[in-house]
Amino acid sequence: MIDKNLPNKLTMSRVIAIPIFIAFFMLSFGNVKAIHLFNTYEIDIFRLLSGLTFLLASITDYFDGKLARKYNLITNFGKLMDPLADKMIVVTALILLAESKEIHFICMLIVVLREIIISSIRLIALEENVVIAASIWGKLKTATQMIAITLMLFKIHNISIGLYYAIYGLFYISMVFVVLSLVDYIIKSKEIFMKKM
Repeated sequence: MIDKNLPNKLTMSRVIAIPIFIAFFMLSFGNVKAIHLFNTYEIDIFRLLSGLTFLLASITDYFDGKLARKYNLITNFGKLMDPLADKMIVVTALILLAESKEIHFICMLIVVLREIIISSIRLIALEENVVIAASIWGKLKTATQMIAITLMLFKIHNISIGLYYAIYGLFYISMVFVVLSLVDYIIKSKEIFMKKM
């Protein structure tokens, strides 16, 4: 028998993971010895732990929703906290990467503004009892964003220039999906705004 609160527990595990991966990230600025991966690459132990914490937390996003739908364990708490937990952990990671000059501040700002706008639209839609379906752009955004952020959190040393550009290329592809998913969300919600006018 599955725990009825398991999806919500997985959701909250993402929130709990935030201070943990922040701590690992900040500890990486100390005098940390790098470890070797595959006898080729080097990575600071705390950056590795930071990336792994973020990755594990991201994986729970898939399972909590899947379990909630499969076993009909959808709750109002889950509807609120699931997307909020996702936003919190992604925005936190981007703030850390922007602060350490590993991504441009503007990229972080775009993501934050997107989340604020979409959260506002969701609140308005909720008042009108309207459900705005998730789009393919949003799913692509999530997948590419999670992979790119995880790899950037790892901050692998001695990587080839090709692999470096592949990681950052994936991140900028995710930024395209960030904008496309926002535009798609606004278009889908235009009828709601028409009613309000």
